[in-house]
Amino acid sequence: MKHTKLNLAQVSPRRENETIVKEDNKVCGINLSSLPRSIQLIVCIIVVFVLFIMYGYCQEWLFRMDGVKKHGMFVTLMQFGFYTIFGIFEQNIHGKVERRVPLVTYIGLAVLTIGTMGLSNTSLGYLNYPTQVIFKSSKLIPVMIGGILIQGKKFSMYDLVSCLLMTIGLIMFTLTDQKVSPNFEATGIILISLALCSDAAIGNIQELTMKKHKTSNAELVLYSYGIGFLILFVGHLVFGGFLEVFIFMVTNAKIMLALFLFSFSGYVGIHFVLHLVRTFGALLAVTVTTCRKAVTMVLSFMFFTKPFSILYLWAGMLVLGGICLNIYSKNKSKVDSMISGAVRGLRKNSSLQSNIV
Repeated sequence: MKHTKLNLAQVSPRRENETIVKEDNKVCGINLSSLPRSIQLIVCIIVVFVLFIMYGYCQEWLFRMDGVKKHGMFVTLMQFGFYTIFGIFEQNIHGKVERRVPLVTYIGLAVLTIGTMGLSNTSLGYLNYPTQVIFKSSKLIPVMIGGILIQGKKFSMYDLVSCLLMTIGLIMFTLTDQKVSPNFEATGIILISLALCSDAAIGNIQELTMKKHKTSNAELVLYSYGIGFLILFVGHLVFGGFLEVFIFMVTNAKIMLALFLFSFSGYVGIHFVLHLVRTFGALLAVTVTTCRKAVTMVLSFMFFTKPFSILYLWAGMLVLGGICLNIYSKNKSKVDSMISGAVRGLRKNSSLQSNIV
C-alpha cells in the first residue's frame, strides 16, 4: 500500500489541528480515542506499570551479566538502534508525516538524550539499581539549581522544602549504599548526577519543541533516538573497540534477549506516558510514574540478591515525600479542589446514612 506524504502547507489551520489531534490520540499506531476516558486511563496505567517494571528488571538483569557492566554506552547504542528500528517500522506501517522540527533542534535533543540515558546506563556499572532509581527520581534538584543560577527564578516554600527532603534522602541513601553495598563507587554518583542534569534540560526543550512545532510523539522519539544512534555509532568507530564489543553482544542470546525486551518496553512505555500527559495532564502522569518507580525499587530487592538496610526505606520515604510535595506545589489548586470534593462527598454520604438510620 502506497502512503502519500501530508503537505502541511496545503492544509487549512482547522484541518491541520484535526490531523495533529488524530495523531496524538494514537499510541504506537493504536487509536485509543474510541475508548471511554476511564478505560483509556486504566489501560495506560496498567501498560505503564507492566512495561516499565519489565524495563527496570531487564536493565538490572542486563548489567548483572558478565562483561556488560563496563559497556554502558554500547548498551545505549544498541538501545537507540532498537528505538530507531521501532520508530521507522511504526511510521512505515501507519503512514509517514513530514518532519516538523528543524534537524538542529533534534541534534541538540539527541546529545541530551545520550547524556541522560547513556550516563544513566553506564552508572549501573558502579551503583546498585535502587540507588540509580532514587537519583533519577530527584530531577527537581538540578532543575531548581539551574533555574536559580541561570534564570534567577524564585521558588515557593513548598518547592524549597521538597528539594531539601530529596537532598537529605539522597545523601542518606548514598551513605547507606556506600556502607552496605559491595557494588558502590563514587564514579557512579558522578555519572548519574550528570545524567540528571541532562534529563532536567531535555524535559524543558522537549516541551518547548512539542508546543512550538506541534510535533507528534512518534516523530520526536524517532529523530531524537535515530540521530543519537548515529552520534554514538560514529563515536564508537572513532574511539575503537566497536567490532569486538558488537560481536560479544550479538553472539550472546541472553544479552540480546535482555536488550530487545529492555528496548521494546522502554519504547512503547514512552508513548503511553506521553499519552497520559497529553490526555490526563502532568499531575496524574507524574503520580503514576512515581508510584511505578517505588514498586520497581521494591521488586529489585525481591528479584535480585543485594544487601538491605532499614535506612534505605527511610531515605526512600524522604525522597518520596519530597516528590509528593513537589507535585502538590505544581498542582495546588487542582489537588485542593479534588480533596474538598472528596470531603464533601464523604459528608454527603454520611448525612444520607444518618437520615436512613
